[in-house]
Amino acid sequence: MIRPTDDTKAAQEEQGLTHEQVEALVPYGDELRLDAGDYLFDEKGVVDSFYVVLEGEIGISRLDGAEETRLLTHRAGEFTGGLAVLTGRTSVHRARAIATSRVLEIDSGTFRRVAVEIPDVADVFISGLARRMRHTQRAYRQHEKLAALGKLSAGLAHELNNPAAAARRAAEELRDAGLRAQLLALEHDERFSPDARDALATLQRETSRGATHLDPLALSDAEDALGGWLEDLGLEEAAWDLAPTLAAAGVGVERLESLAAQLGDRLLADGLGWLATTLEITGLADEVWVSAGRISDLVGAMKEYTYMDRGAPLEVDVVSGLENTLTILGHKLGGVSVVRSYEDNLPKVPGHGGELNQVWTNLIDNAADAVDGRGSITVKVFEDGDRVAVEVTDDGPGIPREARDHVFEPFFTTKEVGAGTGLGLDIVRRVVAGHGGEVFVGSNPGETKFTVRLPKNNRENGG
Repeated sequence: MIRPTDDTKAAQEEQGLTHEQVEALVPYGDELRLDAGDYLFDEKGVVDSFYVVLEGEIGISRLDGAEETRLLTHRAGEFTGGLAVLTGRTSVHRARAIATSRVLEIDSGTFRRVAVEIPDVADVFISGLARRMRHTQRAYRQHEKLAALGKLSAGLAHELNNPAAAARRAAEELRDAGLRAQLLALEHDERFSPDARDALATLQRETSRGATHLDPLALSDAEDALGGWLEDLGLEEAAWDLAPTLAAAGVGVERLESLAAQLGDRLLADGLGWLATTLEITGLADEVWVSAGRISDLVGAMKEYTYMDRGAPLEVDVVSGLENTLTILGHKLGGVSVVRSYEDNLPKVPGHGGELNQVWTNLIDNAADAVDGRGSITVKVFEDGDRVAVEVTDDGPGIPREARDHVFEPFFTTKEVGAGTGLGLDIVRRVVAGHGGEVFVGSNPGETKFTVRLPKNNRENGG
C-alpha cells in the first residue's frame, strides 16, 4: 500500500524551472501524455531520460517490501529522473501520474548537451537535486521511525487483546461466583424465614435481568422517591445509601411495598442491605466486563482501521472504514451528535483501506473541530453513477469565503497557530486523487460539506 509522507515545507518550496526555461527545453525532448495511475518509470528498469512536468502531478514513491511510501509530488516546472541519468543505474524510486499529466522527456545524451547549452538550467538542476537528496534522507529516517512505531503498535494491540479477553471472562465468572456466594449466605441466614428468603431471591432474579436505562433526571427522581419512602418507614440512616443502588437496578417504591409486606418492617432494612450488596457485587463485575469489552472493541477497530496483519486489499468496504474511524475518534466525538446515512447494498471500491481511512480521519476530525464538541456531524454514503460518494457534513460556523479555494493547499490552515499543520486536507486530496477519485468542499455558515467520490472500478489504484 502507499503511505503518503508529509511533504516538508522545504520540499514544497523546491526551486523549479521557470516558464521561459521550460520553453527553452521543449525543442530538446518529446512530450508524453499520462493518465492518472500511469507509470513514468519504476525501479525495474534503467532510467535513461530526464523528465520535466509540463502539466499535472507526478508522484515519486519507493517500494519497501509490500509497502509503497510516497516521498514527493512534482508539479509543473519540476523535474525527475536526474539522479538515475547521471549514474546510469536503475532508479530506486517509481514515478506515477497522480492526475492527468503532460511530461517532457529528454534522453540522457541530449540532456548532457542541454547542461552545456543552457547553463542556467544546469544550475537549477544541481541545486534542486542536492535539496531533494537531503529531503529524501529525512523522509527515509522518518519512515523508519514510523515503521518501528507500527511494529510496536501491532505488538501492543496483540498484548492488550489477550488480557482484555481474559478480564472479560474473569468478570463474568466473578459475577456468577459472587452471586452464588450471596445466595448461599442468604440460605443460611436464620434471621429470615424460608418465605422471606424466597422473596429476596425472587427480587434479586428480577433485577438481574437488566434494569431499564433511565436518563439522569429520571434516575434522580427515582432515587428521591425511594429515599423518601425509606425515611418514612423509619430507615433514615440507610435510606440514602440504599436508594441509588436500588433505583439504578430498576426497583421502585411499589415493589418495595410488596417486599415489606412479606418481610415485615423489622427485617426490611436487613433484607434490603443484602439485596443492595448483591447488586453492587454484580454491578461492579458487569462494569469490568463492559470495560474489558470496550478495550477489545477498540483493539479490533484499530486492527481494521490500520489493516494490521493483512495485505493490502484489492477492494475496500467504505462503510466499514468509516465506522472504524468513528470508533477510533469516539473520545473526540463524545458531545457530538453523529448521524449516519448509509445506502443499502453499496459496492466496494478498489484501493487501499489504510489510505482511505486517513481520508475519513482527517475529514471527521476537522468536522469535530468545527463543531467544538457540540452540534452535529452527518456521515452519508451513497452510489453516484459509476462512483461511491461519501459526504461528511458539520453544522459548525463554516469556512470563510476567502479560504475556500485554498483548503486543499499544503500548509494552509484556518486553525490557530500550533493547532494544525495544514497537511490534513492536502493528504485527503492526494490520497483521493491516487485512487482516481475527486474531492469537493461546499461551505456556508451552519453547514460545511466535504464530498469524496471514488470510482467503483478503477484501472489503477496507487499501488
